[in-house]
Amino acid sequence: MSSVESTKILLEECELPKAWYNIQADLPNPLDPPLNPATREPAGPGDLAGIFPMDLILQEVSTERYIPIPEEVLNVYTLWRPTPLVRARRLERALDTPARIYYKNEGVSPPGSHKPNTAVAQAYYNKKAGIKRLTTETGAGQWGSALSFACNIFGLECVVYMVKVSYEQKPYRRSMMETWGAKVIPSPSDKTSAGRSILSKDPESPGSLGIAISEAVEEAASRKDTNYSLGSVLNHVLLHQTIIGLEAQKQLEKVSDYPDIVIGCHGGGSNLGGIALPFVRDKINGKDVRIVAVEPTACPSLTRGRLDYDFGDTAGLTPLLKMYTLGHDFVPSPIHAGGLRYHGAAPIISRLVADGLIEAKAYDQKPVFDAAVQFAKAEGIIPAPETAHAIRAAIDEAIRCKEEGVQRTILFNLSGHGHFDMSAYDGYFAGKM
Repeated sequence: MSSVESTKILLEECELPKAWYNIQADLPNPLDPPLNPATREPAGPGDLAGIFPMDLILQEVSTERYIPIPEEVLNVYTLWRPTPLVRARRLERALDTPARIYYKNEGVSPPGSHKPNTAVAQAYYNKKAGIKRLTTETGAGQWGSALSFACNIFGLECVVYMVKVSYEQKPYRRSMMETWGAKVIPSPSDKTSAGRSILSKDPESPGSLGIAISEAVEEAASRKDTNYSLGSVLNHVLLHQTIIGLEAQKQLEKVSDYPDIVIGCHGGGSNLGGIALPFVRDKINGKDVRIVAVEPTACPSLTRGRLDYDFGDTAGLTPLLKMYTLGHDFVPSPIHAGGLRYHGAAPIISRLVADGLIEAKAYDQKPVFDAAVQFAKAEGIIPAPETAHAIRAAIDEAIRCKEEGVQRTILFNLSGHGHFDMSAYDGYFAGKM
C-alpha cells in the first residue's frame, strides 16, 4: 500500500460544471437596480446596449438559478479546467495547526489567474453578437492578459488601458498581452477626453482602475464595432466565476469534507464571488459557514467605504451602482496588489456584506507579504500580491485553530501566481514596504 500523501483533489473534464450559479435567485434581499447616469432612473437594457452584447445584459438582470455554459466556452475551459483543489499539508505542518487547509489553484490557467473564466465567456458572447473589438481596463494586468488571451481565441481585437503605475511596475504583464495581440495603453492617456482631463490636472497621475474604466468605456461608446468588457464588479462577471466554487464543492465531496471558513481576496469582487457564492447559497439555506473577504488597508471599500449609489468609473460615464464605495474619484496609493486598487465593491458582494452573509477584514502590505513568503516556502507556489491577502487571512485562521485547540476546515482561492510580480517581492526583501 502506498505511503504517498494525497495532496491534489482532481475532477475529470467530464465532471466540469455545465452551468454557472446565479446567486440572484437566492438573495434574501434583491439588488437595487443600476441607475442611468443622466436621469438617475433605473437603467434598462437599452442603457447598456451601446457597450455590452444582449446575452450579457440578460445575464446581468437574470434571476434564473443556473445559466447554461455554452459548449464553445466549455471547450476553451478544458485548456485548464477543472483546476486542482490542493490540501496544503506542508503549510499545515509549518503552522503546527489542527486546521485542514485547502486552496483552489486558479493560477494554472494560461494567463495565470482566475480571470479567463469570464474573459472567455465575454469574448464568446461579443463574437456571437458580431462585435469586432473589445476595450477594457486592467490594474495588475491579470484581467488585461486574460481578455487578450480570450480575444485571440475568438478572433477579436483587444485594447487594454492599463493603470500607469502597474504599466511601469509590471512590464511583463504588458508583454503577455502583446503576445496575444492586444494593444496596451498606459492610463491616464491622451487618447481619450477622460484621460486628457485627468492629465491636465495631474500630469504625473499614477492612474486608477476608475480612470482606466472611463477611458475604455469612452472608446467603446464611440465606435459601433467595439464593446466594453469588465473583469469584475458586474453581476454577469461574478456569475461566470462561480465555476470555481462549484468545482470546489464537488472536490470536497470526494474527500467528505466541507469548509467552516471560505476566504477570498477582494478588489471588485470577482475572485471572492467565484469561490464563495455557491457556499453563500448553502449559508442562506442553513449551513454554518463563514465567508471572509480580505482587502488592502490602502483601498478598504468594504471595511471603510459607504453603502451608496456611485459611478463605477472616475469620469461618471457608467451607470450608478449601489455598492460599498470610497468615492469614484478616489485614487489609492500605488500598492503592489494592483488588482485590489478599486474604489468600489460588486453590488452582489455589497448586498451580502450588508446582510451579514459575508464579513470583511483589511491588512497592510507587510503582513500580507510575510504570509506570501511563508506560503511559498511551505507549498512552493509564489502567489500574486492580490491572492496573498487571502493567504494572510487563512494563516491567521489556522493559527487561531491552534490557539483554541479546534480543528476547522479552511478553503481559500489561490487566484493567481506571482511570477510577474517579483519586483514587489524585491521591495519586500529590501524592507521598502
